[in-house]
Amino acid sequence: MEHRLLGLDRRTFTPALVVLGVALVLIYGLQALNAAIPWHNEIKAGDVLDLGDGATAVPPVGWQLESGTLTGAGQASPAGLQIVLATGGASLELRGTTFTGSASAFLDQVRRSEGDDVPGIDGARGTVTTASGLVGVVQTSTAPGGDGLDAAFKMASGGQAPDAAPALLVRVRTSPGQFERYRDDVSAFLLGITAGAGR
Repeated sequence: MEHRLLGLDRRTFTPALVVLGVALVLIYGLQALNAAIPWHNEIKAGDVLDLGDGATAVPPVGWQLESGTLTGAGQASPAGLQIVLATGGASLELRGTTFTGSASAFLDQVRRSEGDDVPGIDGARGTVTTASGLVGVVQTSTAPGGDGLDAAFKMASGGQAPDAAPALLVRVRTSPGQFERYRDDVSAFLLGITAGAGR
């Protein structure tokens, strides 16, 4: 008995269609489901991020808190901090860790560990001083995949030696050419970081 149609074995049609259906669900179905489920963790006026040991930051209103803790909702650890905020074509990530050395040396280490061989243009490194007097270093970058800003702080307070204080990395990523759209939100966020008095 011949099981061929146009040179193809008809017995393989059903498994092939099942595999095709699963692939389509994985490719398009999960994306559609993700887009259909709204976030319910939008930042409201007055919300404050807990950076651990009394340190705080004021997140941009309207952004979505994808991971992290607001003050009063738990206790964050400055050495294991992981916070992600997102909106439209931009994301803002905070990572805390232990690091002995300056904020500039910390940013150097982060950039070295991720490889400087990614094509793009880095801006000049500068400093940023928050409203509470915390001083950090900041560097912008532009690459085919998008624009970015990295800021590093040593979260020293109350007479603590800056070199021994926990380090905080603030990383902003946007779609190509979209950084200017979020510049005011990013600037206000950086200015609102405080080291806290509880260390």
